[in-house]
Amino acid sequence: MKLLLSRTFAALTALTLTLATSTAQSQVTNAAIGAFPVGPAQVTFTGLANGTELNGATIGGVLFAYSLGNGKIAVGAGPGNTNNITSPDLESIGEANNSGVLSLTLPTFANLFGFGYALRGTATISNATTVTAFSGATNLGSLSYNGVFDPIFPGGFAGLQSTTAFNRLELTFNSTQATAFALDDIRFTSVVPEPSSLLLVAMGIGALALVGRRRASRS
Repeated sequence: MKLLLSRTFAALTALTLTLATSTAQSQVTNAAIGAFPVGPAQVTFTGLANGTELNGATIGGVLFAYSLGNGKIAVGAGPGNTNNITSPDLESIGEANNSGVLSLTLPTFANLFGFGYALRGTATISNATTVTAFSGATNLGSLSYNGVFDPIFPGGFAGLQSTTAFNRLELTFNSTQATAFALDDIRFTSVVPEPSSLLLVAMGIGALALVGRRRASRS
């Protein structure tokens, strides 16, 4: 009985989140660095040795996964310090290893996310990086950012905000105009479930309790 209720509750919680997300159309828009709370970024890679493998690693509560597998992203000195990156940072390893998808799973749901980035290139790069936000498996939308000299390598700050909370991001980098990428100072702001979501959960718990009482009376 306890196992059945536990599984039912898990399924109901997932359904509740889906229903809450579908109640309003999500909107993903650009967020400048000034939109984030003042203070240090959640992930800076400070204290990690150069060469530390980052595929499958959890840093600052954020799980990193790279579609090209191990040996392709690691802690490094990157392009050195830029306006938006301070070594050490995350960087792609080897030529042509910047064509993968970098997935970041956050420890909580958030409505703001951003990071500094730089690419190895010799000119301004259009669509230098593209960020896609997900709420579970639901794609909420994408934004692309150009890379301008920052001050030596093309780069900048990529920030987005969403009307629907997200817990995973997918990052891609322009692999036709650049041979490597680096990123640093990952920022995000956590959010709590909306009141409507909490109400749905409460209704679900009440329904589960009723089912449990009925099953107990039959046994």
